[in-house]
Amino acid sequence: MRLRFLYLLILLATVCAQPLAAQKKEIKEADKYFNSFEYALALNAYKKLMENKEPDVYLLERIADSYRLMNNSKEAEFWYAQAAGFENVTPSSIYYYAEAAKRNGNYDKAKELYTSYARRVPEQATLAMKQAASCDTAIFWTNRPLSYEISVEQALNSSGVDFSPIQLPNGDMVFSSDRIPTDEDSKKKERFNWTGNGFVQLYYASMNEDSTWNEPSPLSKEINTDFHNGPAAYLPKENTLYFTRTNSVKRSQSKVNTDPTSWVNRGNGKGAGNINRHEIFTARRNGDEWVDVKPFKYNKPQEYSVGHPAITPDGNRLYFVSDMPGGVGETDIYYCERQPDGNWGEPVNAGEVINTSGRESFPGIGGDGKLYFSSDGHVGLGGLDIFRAEGEPGNWTHVQNLMYPLNTSRDDLGIVVDSSGAQGWLSSGRTSESGYDNIYKFREVNVECTLVGQTYETVDQPGTHIKKRVMVDNVLLQLFEENMGTMVETHSDSSGNFNYKVEAGMQYTIRGSKKGYLTQTILFTPDCRFSIDSLLVEMIMYRDTPNVPIVLENIFYDLDKHDIRPDAAIELDKLVRILKANPTIRIELSSHTDSRQTRKYNQDLSERRARAAVDYIVSKGIERSRLVAKGYGETRLRNKCADFVECSEEDHQVNRRTEFKIISK
Repeated sequence: MRLRFLYLLILLATVCAQPLAAQKKEIKEADKYFNSFEYALALNAYKKLMENKEPDVYLLERIADSYRLMNNSKEAEFWYAQAAGFENVTPSSIYYYAEAAKRNGNYDKAKELYTSYARRVPEQATLAMKQAASCDTAIFWTNRPLSYEISVEQALNSSGVDFSPIQLPNGDMVFSSDRIPTDEDSKKKERFNWTGNGFVQLYYASMNEDSTWNEPSPLSKEINTDFHNGPAAYLPKENTLYFTRTNSVKRSQSKVNTDPTSWVNRGNGKGAGNINRHEIFTARRNGDEWVDVKPFKYNKPQEYSVGHPAITPDGNRLYFVSDMPGGVGETDIYYCERQPDGNWGEPVNAGEVINTSGRESFPGIGGDGKLYFSSDGHVGLGGLDIFRAEGEPGNWTHVQNLMYPLNTSRDDLGIVVDSSGAQGWLSSGRTSESGYDNIYKFREVNVECTLVGQTYETVDQPGTHIKKRVMVDNVLLQLFEENMGTMVETHSDSSGNFNYKVEAGMQYTIRGSKKGYLTQTILFTPDCRFSIDSLLVEMIMYRDTPNVPIVLENIFYDLDKHDIRPDAAIELDKLVRILKANPTIRIELSSHTDSRQTRKYNQDLSERRARAAVDYIVSKGIERSRLVAKGYGETRLRNKCADFVECSEEDHQVNRRTEFKIISK
């Protein structure tokens, strides 16, 4: 950064006295490149002017704008920062400065700049402050990364832009790239003056048995024209490739979306009179050839673009992106339904749950059947983020940001996921100094977090029915990992505490045993999302003393009924695990009521409830000979709340209980 400031100082010290007329001519020439979307040429021209002219806000903003439109946020942030030092800097440059800072992960600076823009342009304050708030969200997400392994696919990537991979049924890959071809004939082709790279083409890479990639090669001339082609989608059941093809048409409108981070790449370097529009084409695969190249029914390049096709596996719904009139934002996601005659129905906007006032693009159908897409209108980390849509067409419920590290502060797009949604490929500019996208492989991995446990028993306080915890030390705790069949042992300390390292998604059993207590087991599957998470597990230890009642907490029944409710089943399942862990014990399971209703009614009800609980336990694999069902009605009240005694509901609840006691060991 210091070297760049020094560069500016040197320029200021070596300003030449070039004639004003010549400078104006050079500025006009540079502006001509800029207005024709030839940003690579414009950038060179503006920087050349800097060698002979004292820097002013106009030149600095034009250089910054050129870098922004070439998707180089690092350089854009630097040059907008220089322009911001001038009092007459335009408010839009402050906004773009904030956007560039956010794309570079400089969230604190971006938040400051969004707030400044809100003060300068009150009518845009709501939007600006929403963006400022999104910086806080981005900081939170990046500080709590989800657990993914992400690696760059070196064999697929080039020094240019490589993006939007799709996987064919045999595992091979088709993707888009603007790399400069290696063959001599292709090298002679004109470069795209927007970026200075080649034109986007579709490439094919075959996968070896060891999952490595062979050298990518361009698809045939039936697919790749001399201009932009891609990205694409593939429908295996019909051996059909759906792909984007860019055409240059005469400009018929003055409003142009000139954002190259969108799928809309406007301008072809051949003059300001033309504009680039996208169309969708299909081609059928016949062996190693592509045949029957046909245009999509709703292509309308003289008026708008359609592109980025994504098709469902059954071939009945085609998603795409368009800036056609009537949309919600700059670019929206649309879909068409296949009609009974095989034709496509009219395009339908995916709606405002999916589409925003910004750009929605790069739709794709995951192996899990869900719609994935990129957007800069929903809350994200910066640039384009990848989202997953929940619901279905006509009934979308919400969209979910895939968060960090699948998303970053740079553009993230073109995702491919398997049927589990846990692994695949995506394209991103995350590690690029120039803003160019690369293809990355990702895989969700199990998070290791900490299980924090306690072993204790509950003891009645003298003269009351209030229980207090008493920690149980030196309990032998054996952690079994069900999938791997491994076991780790530890003991609870003097305070009853213990801990283990566990992995999210794995199935575990903790077995706790100590002389004088029933052996206990706990089953659980950790749901930790971050390595800093900790999970609390409590193990209640029961004495193995015969004929001492143990109250089962949270065994509730509906009024006047004895059916086992789902919440009661959870507690009875714990008793089932105790019986399985202590196979020699035989127990009495008893039910008790309060004093309300008649004695006969309460006795009958308690007996039915006790039998229902025993029947449930037997259904879980416990021998009936180990169980005795006993109903005591209101004969064993635990407090004064007998007939004709006024008591609170809380006092009556003490008497309504289910207990068990060991009757033989």
